[in-house]
This record gives sequence, structure tokens and C-alpha cells, in this order.
Amino acid sequence: MTRSRDALVADFPGLTRDRKYGEGNYEGQRFIVIDTGGLTGGEEGLDAEMARQSMQAVEEADIVLFLVDGKAGLNGGDELIAAHLRKTGKRAHLVVNKTDGQDPDIAASDFYALGFDSTYLIAASHNRGIRSMLEELLPSEEEREAQDRADRYPGIRIGIVGRPNVGKSTLVNRMLGEDRVIVYDMPGTTRDSVYIPFERMDNQYTLIDTAGVRRRKNVSEVVEKFSIIKTLQAIDDAHVVILVIDAREGLVDQDLHLIGFVLDAGRSLVVAVNKWDGMDPEDRAKVKEQVQRRLDFLDYADKHYISALHGSGVGVMYDSVHACYESAMAKWPTNRLTAILQDATAQHQPPLVQGRRIKLRYAHQGGSNPPVIVVHGNQTDALPGAYKRYLENTFRKVLKVNGSPIRFEFRSSENPFANKVSRLTPRQKVKQDNDLKKGRPVRKKARMKSKKR
Repeated sequence: MTRSRDALVADFPGLTRDRKYGEGNYEGQRFIVIDTGGLTGGEEGLDAEMARQSMQAVEEADIVLFLVDGKAGLNGGDELIAAHLRKTGKRAHLVVNKTDGQDPDIAASDFYALGFDSTYLIAASHNRGIRSMLEELLPSEEEREAQDRADRYPGIRIGIVGRPNVGKSTLVNRMLGEDRVIVYDMPGTTRDSVYIPFERMDNQYTLIDTAGVRRRKNVSEVVEKFSIIKTLQAIDDAHVVILVIDAREGLVDQDLHLIGFVLDAGRSLVVAVNKWDGMDPEDRAKVKEQVQRRLDFLDYADKHYISALHGSGVGVMYDSVHACYESAMAKWPTNRLTAILQDATAQHQPPLVQGRRIKLRYAHQGGSNPPVIVVHGNQTDALPGAYKRYLENTFRKVLKVNGSPIRFEFRSSENPFANKVSRLTPRQKVKQDNDLKKGRPVRKKARMKSKKR
């Protein structure tokens, strides 16, 4: 990690005693690594002093890497250390080392019982897996920008989007309880995205009022084009997006395009059908039927029928916003996700591919907003879309994810013997030569090994 030889390395335990600090640099991001002595969980004497040094390093660190031996397997000491790390509340990751020369997933299978949210499989002596681990551990440029936005705009960020003149700014003013943005009966009144931090019932929010998005063929002014870009950026910035629909005009294709933008960005969605006041019961029934029919694929998103002008139904949307935010930012332990995966595959097995059953071994969380679930197995590239949707629906139902899309990543295990060439032993080579001299037929397997050699 530091690309140096600062830390002593030898093939016997107890070599490292004091904390040792080293500086690393990965693609311009600098960080400090603290090397500590090994822990067994039952230290006495000098070992107890070493353990105190290690625990002090845990207190100082922002990220803790719990390194285990993939060849030795899980032992009681590992379980004691894992239990202590959970009590500290630190951001800890499991790192399974010495996975060279064996199937990494098999080497790590025992350690998933420890219940860490993220697990990295490495071979430190061969520098394998270190780079990918640092890529995931260190914040990317987008994540650093997102953190800057979170510092500037605290709390739950709620984006209000929709077509022009559907009542977005009226809804913003109603949620704020004051005339914060201009409202006028003319499409295109709002030109830029307006970020408005506020507080309600001891909860912090940031409302994002956006410009209306028309169909591309109707956009001609340069200013409107930039306004649309700002709206799409606001969708990325938001935790929860409220899509405002005009009940008098019904659900149109442009509303579906905006829903597509929101889902592609992975943001939680609440649908608000505005201008509900003063409509005839027959017209209301038609609009509800249309929304239910055309948004059948959004059965997990809450739908509210409101009047932003008079405030009816607006306050109830905060419950949906909180439910969406909790689902989008939820953290689930690896053992729970793996248990759900095993139950789902037991109830409905993956299909056969070329006579071999697709195997899905374990699952862990790979990110939030939207939740990302990473599933490991073999032949995952051949998993059909119908089975992926089955898994998504199962996880959504069991985890009670409301309003937020769930993204799945499927990763296949690498065959550790794929690039290895089988060679004949000296004894096999002598036997093959004798068979050739005596005119005996050489076994097919031996010929193949000889060719590879």
C-alpha cells in the first residue's frame, strides 16, 4: 500500500510490536497506513502491550482493515477480534490475504460468517487485489464532490422536477411555508435550479426547485437548454426526487421520460399528482386509473394526489420522503444478504447453462443511494433477465425497500488454474518415452500434457 519496504517482514509471528506509520499515495490521493502487531484475542504480558498499541491504532484510524489468513482459515481469535471491532463502531473491512494458488472465494468462504459488509480478497506478497481494494476504499472525485455538496446542503436533499407549469415552484413554497421562489402562470418562469436549506420538526432538508423539462423538439432557446442540464444535475444531487404531474392534463410521455432520468440516476422517487382540487369525481377516477396502469412498473413508489395551491396532501409526502431516504441509505450486513440469496435460490433455482447449474454463492452491499447488491457466483454472465428481476423483487420485499431502485452487480469467480499449464513429472516422461520406443499407444491425457509442455 505504501510501495516501500518500511515494515519488517519475516515468516514468524510477533515480529511487529509497536505501531508503525507509513505514507501512501494512490492516483494523487494521499493517506497514512498504520501497521500493527498481530492479535490473538487472549494476550498476556508483552502481547497485551502489543494489543494495546493495536487498539490505539484502531481508535486513531478512519478505516480499519481486518486482515485474516486465507490459508489458515477462520479461528476463534478472528471471531474475538471481529466482535471487538463491531463494538468500536469503526468503519471496518475484512481483508482475506494469502489467496494465491487457490480459489479466492473458497478461501474466503469461512470468513463470511463474521458478517462484515465488505470483503476484499488479496495476495499481498504478489500485489494482487491491492489496487482494486484501494479504488473502493479511497473516495473518488465524484464522492469528494458529493461530500462537498453534503457539507453545503445538509439533511435530506429533495429535488422537485416535472414539466413546465405543473406547479413545482408552488409546491416548493407550500413545503417551505413562505413565498421563497417566484410563481407565475407562465411556463419557464424558473430558469435555474434553486437550493433552499430549511428545517422542519427538528429535521434538516434542502429543497431543490428546478426548471421544467419540455420535449427536446420543443427546446430552441440556449437558456432553456442550460436550464434542462441544471435540472438533470439537480436529480443527481438529490436523495429523493418528487415528480410533479398535472392532474388536469394527465400522465403524458414526457412525464415517463423524466421518470426514466430519475431511475437511471438511481434516485428514490415520489410521484405527486398536482392540481387535484376542483376536479370532478369521474375525472379523478380516470386519472387514477391512468396513473395506476401506466406506472405499473413503479409499484414500489408512493403516489400522492395533492393541491400545492391549497396545501391538501402536501404534509403527508414527508413520510414518503423519509421512507425513501432510509431505503436509499440503508446498510445491510453481508450475512443477511447472503441468507436472503440462499433462500431465494432454494425456492427458485437458477437455470442450467450448457448442462451446468448457475451457482450464486453469496451477496454483499456495494453502495448506497441507490442500494447496490453485489452477487458472487459462477456463470453469472449467463443469468437471464427474468431471474435477475426475480432476485430484485425478492430482495425488495424482504428488505422492505420503499421508493428506491435496487441495482445488482453479478461477478463470476475466476478459475485459479485457468492459465496454469500441466507438466509431466520426470517419472511420467520416462514412461512416455519407453511407450513410444516400444510402439505402445500413448494415452490421450499424456499427449495433451506433452503438447502443453
